[in-house]
Amino acid sequence: MAEMGEKYNTKCPGVKRLMREALELAEATEEYCARPLDDNLFEWHFTVQGPKGTDFEGGIYHGRILLPKEYPMHPPHIILLTPNGRFEVNKKICLSISGHHPETWQPSWSIRTALLALIAFMPTPSEGTIGSLDYSPAERKVLAKKSKNWNCTQCGEISTLLSLTAAKPITDEEKSVLNQIAFKGEEEQTAKPPEEPVQEVEPQVLESVDSSTSFLDHLMEILVALLVGAIGIFIYRRWSAHYSSAETEL
Repeated sequence: MAEMGEKYNTKCPGVKRLMREALELAEATEEYCARPLDDNLFEWHFTVQGPKGTDFEGGIYHGRILLPKEYPMHPPHIILLTPNGRFEVNKKICLSISGHHPETWQPSWSIRTALLALIAFMPTPSEGTIGSLDYSPAERKVLAKKSKNWNCTQCGEISTLLSLTAAKPITDEEKSVLNQIAFKGEEEQTAKPPEEPVQEVEPQVLESVDSSTSFLDHLMEILVALLVGAIGIFIYRRWSAHYSSAETEL
């Protein structure tokens, strides 16, 4: 952390916040661990234990957290690297606590909050949300077993990253936050788009009447023109006949 202090401006709110969180999460637990990369305070790698009593039990899952320069005012992006059957790998996960939903992010939330939310979301239905998968329970259990042998190019064997230390108990405030995330994260994505307003019938009827009236007027003009033409032809023929008769008498 001393090297980080030399590399970054410790007066920056985001840097101060991340360095504090790095100290709080320095000790790995049996449920999760997370730490920034040695050369980048704004990219973290994390490891979480699959929740017990689910298809992911026994699995160990590794991923990345990409933090914006505006953190904690803006949310992080969360990416899973280990195949798991619930979230797509190497793709930003859509949760109300992630970068997909900046409008629901709270600056009081932290990287620990994001990890707890991720663990809580693993056994929930995918509901077709961005970055979600809907593998069968059998497939997820197979992936959970295989996950223990997965290696990270940055962190090495992920099975060695967790410890036997119990994680800090979830506070009532964190429980409330996780419930909010659990409800918003999936429902916001599956919400039906607003229905288009029903068009009023009256303008269409008026338009139809106007169209019919215009057609009748046009037809009437044609009939009048034909009638005038017929009368003209009739007068011309009568005049021609009268003129021929007059010439004969002469």
